Amino acid sequence: MSMRWNKLCVAALSVAALIMPLAACEGQLPTPAADSSTKAQPDLTEAQEKKIRTKILETIDQADAARSADSYQSVMGGPQLEIRTSQATIAQKSGSMSKYATIPKDIAQVVIPTDDGWPRSVFTITTTTEDQQSKRLLVLNQESARQNYKLMAMARLFEGAQLPKFEVPTIGSRMGTDKDENLVATPADALTQYADVLQNGANSKFASQFADDQLRQKIAELTNTVQEGIARNNGTQEQTFTAVPDQMWVMRTADGGDLVVGRVDSVWTRQAGDGRESQPASDDEKILFNSDKYTSTMKVTYVNVVALYIPSANSGQQITAVGADRTPVKVEAL
Repeated sequence: MSMRWNKLCVAALSVAALIMPLAACEGQLPTPAADSSTKAQPDLTEAQEKKIRTKILETIDQADAARSADSYQSVMGGPQLEIRTSQATIAQKSGSMSKYATIPKDIAQVVIPTDDGWPRSVFTITTTTEDQQSKRLLVLNQESARQNYKLMAMARLFEGAQLPKFEVPTIGSRMGTDKDENLVATPADALTQYADVLQNGANSKFASQFADDQLRQKIAELTNTVQEGIARNNGTQEQTFTAVPDQMWVMRTADGGDLVVGRVDSVWTRQAGDGRESQPASDDEKILFNSDKYTSTMKVTYVNVVALYIPSANSGQQITAVGADRTPVKVEAL
């Protein structure tokens, strides 16, 4: 996220217009500032964001209908590509895409950056779905001026979650980095610490730094349910959570904090015990396993997208998870 390109010279406009792909011109061409003290302005308008997002979502809809995982690659990347590919694989057997894969076309808010270099990210918050599921937080990212925007991550906002405030799109917000300071924790540290909290719960040494949230509750409830069955047969289970710092997108908030959307990978290993077979814990796991040959041990890999609000250092507030998405992507019998 730290890499930034210098603005192009206006004199090169005629040449750039000949060699630059059309999709790379979705933002306004940068122009030299008249004064170094002039406040940075966003290079992307709300209308341009809508055009980009609409094209991405239309392509996703077409790929969903065809159950074609390969078709996602042109408009998706990062954790969202792996999640959607898994959802499409599951849909091939179940007959329909998961309702949690739904991305509304209408939006409630868009956060456009003032940064004039690349990579460049846009945070978009959708409306609720037609069946009243929660809003989605989308991360659209453009790696370079010659590449199209892609949907890199999506988090489903938690019920009652309060997002921090951002500047209006015409003014724009600043993008952050994984090393942002003057916060309760840097984004990189916060993501790593949150992974530890997901793994160890209240026993994590970082537990007190994070407010409770629905992802932690859901994982704890499911783990406890599985444990009841495993314990009767002297079985065991273990979950490990690992932050992926190079798949993280950060936007500065109006109050001096950061909203971070990042990836946490997890592996759930379950051993049945007493000669029993370890079975899938959900219909999605069963479809991904795609076999009736079970062993005593099952290993399931999940991709988790989490959205964390990190307040400023002097706020006295905890870090808060405001949304997440959790999807199995691989199931193995060991």
